[in-house]
Amino acid sequence: MTTDDPGTYPQPSTPIGDYGLLGDTRTAALVSTAGSIDWLCIPRFDGEPVFGRLVGGSSAGTFRVGPAQASRIVERRYRQHTATLETTWAEGERRLTLTEAMVAEVAGRLLPATLIVRRLSAVGGAVDAVVEFDPRLGEDHRRPRVGHRPDLVCEWGSLALSLGSEPELAIEPGRPLSTTVTPGHPLTLVLAVAHREPLVHVDPDAAWDLLVGDEARWRTWTAQIDYDIPFREAVVRSLLTMRLLTYSPSGAAVAAPTTSLPEDPGGARNWDYRYAWPRDASIGVAAFLGVGMVTEARGFLGWLLHASRLQRPRLPALLTLDGRYAPRERQLRGWAGYAASVPVRVGNGAADQHQLDGYGWVLDAAWVLVQAGHHLYSETWRAMRGFADLVARRWHQPDAGIWEIRDDAAHHVHSKVMGWLALDRALRIADTHRLPGRQRQRWQAARDAIADDVKARGFDPTKASYTRSYGSTDVDAALLVLPLIGIEDVDSPRVRGTIDAIRGELSAGGPLMYRYPPGHDGLPVGEGAFLPCSFWLAQALACTGRRAESVELFEELLTLSNLLGLFAEEMDPGTRAHLGNYPQALTHAALIQAALALRDSSP
Repeated sequence: MTTDDPGTYPQPSTPIGDYGLLGDTRTAALVSTAGSIDWLCIPRFDGEPVFGRLVGGSSAGTFRVGPAQASRIVERRYRQHTATLETTWAEGERRLTLTEAMVAEVAGRLLPATLIVRRLSAVGGAVDAVVEFDPRLGEDHRRPRVGHRPDLVCEWGSLALSLGSEPELAIEPGRPLSTTVTPGHPLTLVLAVAHREPLVHVDPDAAWDLLVGDEARWRTWTAQIDYDIPFREAVVRSLLTMRLLTYSPSGAAVAAPTTSLPEDPGGARNWDYRYAWPRDASIGVAAFLGVGMVTEARGFLGWLLHASRLQRPRLPALLTLDGRYAPRERQLRGWAGYAASVPVRVGNGAADQHQLDGYGWVLDAAWVLVQAGHHLYSETWRAMRGFADLVARRWHQPDAGIWEIRDDAAHHVHSKVMGWLALDRALRIADTHRLPGRQRQRWQAARDAIADDVKARGFDPTKASYTRSYGSTDVDAALLVLPLIGIEDVDSPRVRGTIDAIRGELSAGGPLMYRYPPGHDGLPVGEGAFLPCSFWLAQALACTGRRAESVELFEELLTLSNLLGLFAEEMDPGTRAHLGNYPQALTHAALIQAALALRDSSP
């Protein structure tokens, strides 16, 4: 596993990959190896940050619990098959352990909107510790109104936080408090959040019991995951991460819980990923279905049905967690940015783009569900038919593509291929669902026309590879999905030639891949290797009979996760530092799909 030297916990500029994820399927927190929560939006993933130091600088708020002195980290892990994080520091023979989690919704219990439990315990002797609680809200880092009843209460209008402790500490916002933790006498802190509702007091001991119960529920959930999957522990961690990034009230999956973590430190490639991309979520649906978890897939399709209703048959590139149009993209004034990477953005301008490939991913997810023996509800099938009709009408138009190029639209080969997939999967679903004959004929004609067009205009015979767009000689790592689609036979020289060309031309060293030639996107040059593409390569190799190569690549990729098994979106090819928003659901979904391809390939 790669990380900076885990010897001494990092100072404020913590590497992205040194953060751990806490989540309750409504929002998420990132906690550093120093024990500081430097990112938490409330009351949900796309809400305002109350601890925002990650991208807002020292005045944006943090919640640190850890050793008072710089101490050596001896272990950092999630408790097996749970979302509970443990960090252990050493001072000589003494050990201080921080155990923490966010408690997911518990049926039949009145709980705050968000409940974070953090416990410090010592072994081998007393250890000096510090608690720094400095909540700030929103764009202008507003300080709260403070009171006590009986816990410390911080309020901003309809939003309130309470912080309780056992034993009781005199904590004041913005003032670090020193304390001593002795063996057998842990310090438990409980942070509760209320939004437009009364604060619910949760006794620290009762909160700890809730955390233990939460662990039991996660272990029950992970026990459903198939046991015959290669690299099962990495798959389980990825599934847990994806589930933590799914907004339970609606079923929407966020791309990542963060905004503006840079793809190029010091540069401007900083985007807000706290929204739901139907494409990325559909890839996640296929991953959940691949391990036998149907509930999550049904939940997403239910959300998509609701979310797309106002714009159907157009499928927006991204939506909010409750299916609304994403807010306009804007820059936060005065925010420092991670590693001085500005601007810090909220909202996402890609919401206005036409992206043909999204229809293919969504219809493929629906087909996988049908293939597993589940019938689509009539309204779901009606929506899928509308998507297929739109693809049949618009496939010949240029689009922004999977990479959301902020430049002129183009005839992206991957987009055309995914348009073919949308129609092909719609036709397959129609074999078990009602469909008028004329509609079937339109889809068949459009599907065949796409195949002819792509093979005639999207293939470069000189390099024996499909290209990034019509008239281009660039290759595109998104075309590593070709063996999965069916537009070409899996053993076709064109498919194999495309895989080899991508592997050769887009290599970033070792197992890392660029998604396209760096700088060919209308933005300033500079970005990392794109981690999902490396897992797509492993998947493509497994699907084309090169299993040994796939296993070797997959094993090497697993060493690039952080100590907790988490991946960002990108990675610096030179330093192997994680880049971009983090953790990235698409990377973890691609990991799972590569493992499934290995399971299904011949040894």
